[in-house]
Amino acid sequence: MGAAARAEPALRLDAIRMRDPFILESAPGGFVLFGTSDENVWGGPATGFDCYTSEDLEHWDGPFAAFRPPADFWADIQFWAPEVYSLDGRFFMFATLATSSRARPRGVVVLVADAAIGPYRPWSDGPVTPAAQPCLDGTLYVDDAGARWLVYSRGAEGTQEEPGTADGHMCAVRLAHDLRAAVGEPVLLFTASSAPWARPLRLPDGAEPPPALNLAKDPLFTDGPFLLRSPQGSLLMLWSSHGEAGYAMGIAESAGGTLMGPWVQQDEPLWPGNGGHGMVLRTSGGRDYLVFHGPNDTPNERVRLTAARIDGNSLRLYQ
Repeated sequence: MGAAARAEPALRLDAIRMRDPFILESAPGGFVLFGTSDENVWGGPATGFDCYTSEDLEHWDGPFAAFRPPADFWADIQFWAPEVYSLDGRFFMFATLATSSRARPRGVVVLVADAAIGPYRPWSDGPVTPAAQPCLDGTLYVDDAGARWLVYSRGAEGTQEEPGTADGHMCAVRLAHDLRAAVGEPVLLFTASSAPWARPLRLPDGAEPPPALNLAKDPLFTDGPFLLRSPQGSLLMLWSSHGEAGYAMGIAESAGGTLMGPWVQQDEPLWPGNGGHGMVLRTSGGRDYLVFHGPNDTPNERVRLTAARIDGNSLRLYQ
């Protein structure tokens, strides 16, 4: 992880306010926690991304500044959902960023660093997601042939030129091997309405959506994708939407065993309410965890860590 002086006494996860958590095991027994860490998560101006380090997943040191935008950086609000992967001897961060000027839609960018905790610097030339569409929550998937793909969410939010769809999309686009840009056209993997458990997001009477969002009315939405293979070879996707009890997580399985699917949704959500945007941490010590944030209301979000086991075409939780 690199040397990092302790900024504060070790913290427990319930003391760390964070949305969209992602934990990287950067070395055996060495973990780095990333997530949406700005105090003003929905507005701005944005500060950047912080991270925390741990050797036991219980006690965390930090925060450490993982990314701070350069002075002339194009994005200035709503820095969301960083995920970090070790590739080619470096560390690559995939994160969602937006601009208050609306000169370009929200999108997923790639950042790079020589150490897991950063500092990260811009790597892609702006978003690698489609230039005309607001997109968010990019996750990396490397297929059996070694091709690198970005899986991301699209829908609900739109622009004046291209309104959001009421049925959120889960999409994929192939990336260049160096991760600097997309190659080829995006592919639709599935829609939110394909999940029997997904419900429209309905705001309370009189409530208004965040001013930076141009939402379709009562949208079904997709966010927080994360892909993994079970020991039996099934390709699974953990993803989030709105269910009967609020923000929730479900699982889809690729019937064809590849990213192109077809994707089949489980009937019931894995986590039914008030928590979501999860990932699965598979440790070198042989233990697996579901990592997510809950509750979902700001500013009460906290990182949740639940023991789990990947079993065939599903994930079993031990709460």
